[in-house]
Amino acid sequence: MGKLVVAAAASGCAVVACVVAALMVGRSVRRRRGWRRVVRVLEELEEGCATPVGRLRQVVDAMAVEMHAGLASEGGSKLKMLLTYVHNLPTGNEKGIYYALDLGGTNFRVLRVRLGGQRSAIIEHDVDRQPIPQHLMTSTSEELFDFIATSLNDFVEREENVSKPSQKERRELGFTFSFPVKQISSSSGTLIKWTKGFSVEDMVGKDVSQCLQQAMSRKGMDMRVTALINDTVGTLALGHYHDEDTVAAVIFGTGTNACYLERADAIIKSQGLLTTTGGMVVNMEWGNFWSSHLPRTSYDVDLDAESPNPNDQGFEKMISGMYLGDIVRRVILQMSQESDVFGPVSSKLDEPFILRTPLIAAMHEDDSPNLNEVARILKETLKIPDVPLNVRKLVVKVCDVVTCRAARLAAAGIVGILKKIGRDGSGGIASVKTRNGIHNKMRRTVVAVEGGLYTNYTMFREYLNEAMGQILGEDVAPYVIIKVTEDGSGIGAALLAASHSASEVVDSVQLL
Repeated sequence: MGKLVVAAAASGCAVVACVVAALMVGRSVRRRRGWRRVVRVLEELEEGCATPVGRLRQVVDAMAVEMHAGLASEGGSKLKMLLTYVHNLPTGNEKGIYYALDLGGTNFRVLRVRLGGQRSAIIEHDVDRQPIPQHLMTSTSEELFDFIATSLNDFVEREENVSKPSQKERRELGFTFSFPVKQISSSSGTLIKWTKGFSVEDMVGKDVSQCLQQAMSRKGMDMRVTALINDTVGTLALGHYHDEDTVAAVIFGTGTNACYLERADAIIKSQGLLTTTGGMVVNMEWGNFWSSHLPRTSYDVDLDAESPNPNDQGFEKMISGMYLGDIVRRVILQMSQESDVFGPVSSKLDEPFILRTPLIAAMHEDDSPNLNEVARILKETLKIPDVPLNVRKLVVKVCDVVTCRAARLAAAGIVGILKKIGRDGSGGIASVKTRNGIHNKMRRTVVAVEGGLYTNYTMFREYLNEAMGQILGEDVAPYVIIKVTEDGSGIGAALLAASHSASEVVDSVQLL
């Protein structure tokens, strides 16, 4: 009897062991299948985001073609190719004290810059930052600009050791106004529409500079708006001030844009355009660039469809800081839905823009052995705790794929500008005969770059610079230099106030 009980017990244990083993095997099989599914998601992402040099050169050509079309006629291209009427870029010879006003969001800045007349000799500059009260963002143009003029006047009166201008001189101001404007001259333009939470309705259609000028007059200020610009043009001005070979400027930040110096006779939509320098800065508004050669994935399609501006700013949505984090979020969400490698699907993964680009930069550049920063961000931001190391590595790879694509497309965009103005080496490199033999010679070309995506995100910067070299080739690449500038919207505006000052040059843009 005892032997039967023992045998039965042993038999029961064997059955339980078999059941447990079967469950473990089943769980292991499911885990392997789940892992294969998330790896497949990654492989499809890599394939969809691929940017071989051949494809990048197709994007270069497409950018140059769209630039030509945008210069030929209004509405002829996705690129607006807006005339800025800025044609006198700073040379480094400017002297004196100039002011800048930078209005681009819920804060505005006032700057005073003293120039010493030698290239790169910005002797000093003072800055004052002020928030705009919420109620003024939806009030009247008079109330808004009276507040700005009052702050500007207070700033001027606080100047130390600065003599007042003589009766023949006036203080001159560069105004960076980062809202959609139809430019009329280098110092005036009408507001097309408000963005960024502003809704001062009586201002739409009015001359922005004139509104500020009238407010300054009401405060008894003897100051003149000499230049009305956007931040990208300010970056070009600052770059040119430091280096006369600067021909283009690009901003890589929350958004992205580019401008460059074009021949006036190449701007066909304004036939008969004459400037004293023979050139003019063109604001491309390149965020709206599009081409079938851009490597678009289902994540890009969904992001665009769910955005406030579908079918608009397609290039910006693939390369700018505003969107990279959200593309990564969408990929992680897809992986979570395909498998349980992240555990239960976190509700945070459904929140648009919860994963900001600085966070993906921190994960991407996490060099700790256990990827502790990746684990922290997944836990604190996305509420996904206890992620295994192999899955954390997968997240880093997703960040890498998305950022690499963005940076390489950005590089192609820059080379597209250079191709349009004949600075990409595609026309060949001239050979110059010297006493020591024949040497190749090409013009040195500088592109000014500003924005946290480029300056703060090391991997983005390295991928962009690498792609520039690959597209241009080893013979041309050494002649193209990317130079970082800082505060084009502030100092750059003051420099343009100087270069377009009545004491420096008479503004002479004419249409024949």
